[in-house]
Amino acid sequence: MTHTAMTLPEPPRRPTTLRVGLTQWHAARDLQANVAAAVDAIRRAAGDGAQLVSLPENGLFLGTNAEMRAAAFGTDSRPIEMLREAAQSVRVPVVLGGFKNKEADGRIFNSAIVIDQQGQLAGRYDKIHLFDATVAGQSFEASSVELRGTEPVILNLDGVGIGLSICYDVRFPELFRQLALAGAEVFLVPSAFTHVTGRAHWEVLLRARAIENAAHVIASATIRGVDPSKDAFETWGHALAVDPWGVVLADLGESQAATQVVELDLQKVHDVRAKLPVLRGVQTHAYTRPPRIVTLS
Repeated sequence: MTHTAMTLPEPPRRPTTLRVGLTQWHAARDLQANVAAAVDAIRRAAGDGAQLVSLPENGLFLGTNAEMRAAAFGTDSRPIEMLREAAQSVRVPVVLGGFKNKEADGRIFNSAIVIDQQGQLAGRYDKIHLFDATVAGQSFEASSVELRGTEPVILNLDGVGIGLSICYDVRFPELFRQLALAGAEVFLVPSAFTHVTGRAHWEVLLRARAIENAAHVIASATIRGVDPSKDAFETWGHALAVDPWGVVLADLGESQAATQVVELDLQKVHDVRAKLPVLRGVQTHAYTRPPRIVTLS
């Protein structure tokens, strides 16, 4: 009897780069115009070779707390259906960075939803850290509109781990460290940062999260309008892409709707983590112990 050697199929090769569509536009109270801007951004990014398109937080509707609560809609709504149709038509997955997601029981979450290349809803992340803050005398009580999420989420795209977050989450490095330890190499931080906090903190925070975890950051954003006095609040814009060394790869500015496809070098994640093994150096057992207090008299 002769035996013929069986040839096993080669495992799928992990990509060495990932082309992500970074987007921004002026989002206000005109839902129809905002959806059209989102669909246009998807098509433009796909036309430029994007393998994933990231859309900003509140890109479909941005108003006062009362207006956003009243305008909340669910994943079965026509606006979401239009984004699904756009993703399906270009055969590229899309992450809608955050919208007021109204469930059947009336509860509202700030949800980032993942739409696959077939136009199907593939996953969801509910914003964990709600923006209850006062900026330049203006109070932002997000908890009066939405409930907080409780679970971190990683999108697996062809073997690449993509950690999901939304806006104010970026101020909580614990979330990003957990995502990185669980395999994330790219963070999405879709946002509607205020103009005041954006000018002071936006780039610093994004670069810090990238450097701390040796990961890429993609932060799509909403931009301020032509007449900010008519908007609920001024947003900073400056959609940003940052590499694992903290280098800014793209900055879309604060005044123009724009889409740019950014090629992320995934090998650089491994190279930086090998040289600066911050994830291997995490000492969780030490951090859980209460600090010893030394008192000086």
